[in-house]
Amino acid sequence: MAEEEVTVKISIPKTLYEKITREAEDAGFNNIEEFIIYVLEQLVETSSVEGETMSKEDEEKVKERLRALGYID
Repeated sequence: MAEEEVTVKISIPKTLYEKITREAEDAGFNNIEEFIIYVLEQLVETSSVEGETMSKEDEEKVKERLRALGYID
């Protein structure tokens, strides 16, 4: 049986939304939703691989993404 896609709404601060919008445009995504889904999938895939630790390089890439999104300083 195919998994049904469910869409949910979330609330984020407007300033963060504006930063994400700029990042999505700069990265060449068609819309902000596509960009957010991509970033979240990358984070989940990176953190959910069993028995595998994240390399320092990958960790820095994740931190850079989070900084760009305004989640960390």
